[in-house]
Amino acid sequence: MNSVHSTSGASDHAVVVTRVADTQWHAVEEDRTVGRGDASRRPDGRLFISIDAWHRPVFDRIADAMLADLPTPLYTVLDEADHDSRSAWERAGFAVARREWGYRVSTDPQATGLDSVRPPSGVTILPAGEAEEGPLRALDRIIRDEVGATVGWHTMPAEVLPRPAGITLLDLSKYAVARYLDQYVGLVRVAPLTRQPRIGLLAVRADRHRRGIARALLAQALGSLHRSGTPSAWAEVDESNAAATALFEGIGARRAGSTLELVRR
Repeated sequence: MNSVHSTSGASDHAVVVTRVADTQWHAVEEDRTVGRGDASRRPDGRLFISIDAWHRPVFDRIADAMLADLPTPLYTVLDEADHDSRSAWERAGFAVARREWGYRVSTDPQATGLDSVRPPSGVTILPAGEAEEGPLRALDRIIRDEVGATVGWHTMPAEVLPRPAGITLLDLSKYAVARYLDQYVGLVRVAPLTRQPRIGLLAVRADRHRRGIARALLAQALGSLHRSGTPSAWAEVDESNAAATALFEGIGARRAGSTLELVRR
C-alpha cells in the first residue's frame, strides 16, 4: 500500500527512520510510529517497495532511507487516481514504466455477446477443476516460457501473489482449460473473490493464437460465474496488449480504473 495524504503534520526534524527488519522500515516521532516502508521481491525477481505515511516529510524520510539501503532498480505500484502518491514517488526519482487498465466485465452472455460463442473445431473447454494436473502444469510452463521470451512477465497484471520458489500453480481448481485433441492449449484462471471475481490470467499457446480459443475460454469462465449468480468480474490488461484490450472491449467491458507501475533505475 502506498499512501501520503497531506503536506503538514509531523515535524520533519523530529522523525527518525530505522530499518527494523530486512524488508521493513519504521518512521518514529517522539515514540510514535508515524510511517512504515516495506519491500518485497516478486517471483520474476523485481524488487517492489511501498510506503504508508500520512505526511509528506515522513514519506520523503522513509523513501530516502529505503533508497539508501536497497539496490536499484526499484519498483512500486499505485492507483493512477492517487495524485498525491504519484507526486511523492516522483520526488523520490521514480518514473512511470507501464499502465494497466482495470476492466469491469459483465458475466451475462447476452450482454457480452458470448452466448453464441462455441469452441473452434477440435477444441474442448474443460470447466474449472476438471483439468488433469500433469498436462495443466506442462501448459503453464510452456506459456510462461513464451511470455518470458516475448513481451515479458513484467507486462502481466501488476498485483502478483507471492509463490513458493518454482511453484506457479497453487490451486488447480481455479483454472478452466482448452484442450485440442489430446493437448492442453489454453487456460483461464478466475480467483473467486467474494465481492467481485478476478480474471487473473487468460493465455493461449502461441501456435494456437487467432483461432478463437481465448474467446471460448472467456465465454466459459464468465458463463459459469453468471450461472452462479455473479453479475460481474474484474480483469487487468496492460495498455500495450492490443489483443487483450480488443478482446475485453469487444465484449463490452468497461474501464473502471488504472494502475501505474513506477521504476527508479
